[in-house]
Amino acid sequence: MQVDIIGVPIDLGADRRGVDMGPSAIRYSHLQHKIQELGYTVKDEGNVEVPIAEMCKITDPKLKYVDCIVPMSRRVAGAVATSIQAKRFPLVIGGDHSLSIGSVRGAARNQKIGVIWIDAHADFNTNETTPSGNIHGMSLAALAGKGAKSLVQLRDEAIPVIDPSKIAIIGARDLDAGEKANLKESGVMVMGMEQVDRYGMVNVIEKAIEQISRDVDGIYLSLDMDALDPEHAPGVGTPVAAGLNQREVHLVCELISETGKLIGMDLVEVNPILDVQNRTATLAVEFALSALGRRIWSHT
Repeated sequence: MQVDIIGVPIDLGADRRGVDMGPSAIRYSHLQHKIQELGYTVKDEGNVEVPIAEMCKITDPKLKYVDCIVPMSRRVAGAVATSIQAKRFPLVIGGDHSLSIGSVRGAARNQKIGVIWIDAHADFNTNETTPSGNIHGMSLAALAGKGAKSLVQLRDEAIPVIDPSKIAIIGARDLDAGEKANLKESGVMVMGMEQVDRYGMVNVIEKAIEQISRDVDGIYLSLDMDALDPEHAPGVGTPVAAGLNQREVHLVCELISETGKLIGMDLVEVNPILDVQNRTATLAVEFALSALGRRIWSHT
């Protein structure tokens, strides 16, 4: 299989600058070479065109930079859809989590998918519940059909809304009040750190996979590096203490890989300005390898 690397250097969805350099940091950690070592053909498609903040205006404080984020999302959706329709594997590297409004949408074009969202946050705010107006906190809600019409429909496209019952959030530990209400209303599976600690990651991810993989054409994995404890991944814009450890995230990627249904993946929120010796970007590459089938030891 061919892996298509698609960079999305966006920081418009977040408050902190610097995450737009995430794609470069991930590439610098030998992403292409290491995937090739697994036996894949790799094509780096370069970066999707993204304007810088200085070129954009905030026309709605509850939807910051929406006029620039919507066209970006459409470009990302097109790139991902093209990759999947050509029977390739899109690996989307960011950039803040607003890019997933495009990537997951593109993966869902003409097919039904399940989504696993590994994140300290649920990203399930809308323009009515957001405390910040930052769109990277609304991306999953928009994909599930909630929130501003411009984000849900990307202005004039048909709505390939992801069935909320086919979404599982893993590792959440920082949810806003309005977001919690949205999640309960939608019926999204939320497996926060309490569930991970109580039941163990194997049970949590197996339950998630069982729910979201039934009657779908594929699984899409969106991995926000702030899901990890800041001790392991310091280079993120919105760190939250008491997060996942490296081994737990590797296990998630490995078990999803073993389903044989993984069709694409996001690696988001790597901020090299806040990182220590590129540790977070290097870790992101390692997780991509696990999702693509790398194992330390095989019993088969």
